[in-house]
Amino acid sequence: MIETPKLTVDVILRVWEEDRLQGIVLINRKNPPLGLAIPGGFVEVGERVETAAVREMKEEVGLDVELAGLLGVYSDPKRDPRFHTVSVVFVGDAVGKPRAASDAKEAAIYPLEELPMDRLVFDHREILLDFLEKKLTSRPPDS
Repeated sequence: MIETPKLTVDVILRVWEEDRLQGIVLINRKNPPLGLAIPGGFVEVGERVETAAVREMKEEVGLDVELAGLLGVYSDPKRDPRFHTVSVVFVGDAVGKPRAASDAKEAAIYPLEELPMDRLVFDHREILLDFLEKKLTSRPPDS
């Protein structure tokens, strides 16, 4: 039997107050590897990645997310020290205050200028740098 990577989703969750970006949500993981991470999780068998992304945001940080688009697919076999994962990373929007649940010990909104890049686990530093480079920090005009 051929072993394949585990499929995950992550969402760079932009939190808004009216038309002002408060920042993005990061979680403090309660399971190894410990550290800060973009919220996300595993795709269940029979589930679309978009559905998994919305579900994971509700389960992990208690927010209803509207997906704004795909940032990218991250597949470096070394991105997760536990095993090979492939993550489909979305950008999404929400309103409200995140609350930690599921695999998150804490959840908080970090202003973009205060992102703790040195505390991120997995390849989440690279993902956030891609997000910032693509200037995905504004809301689409029809929002």
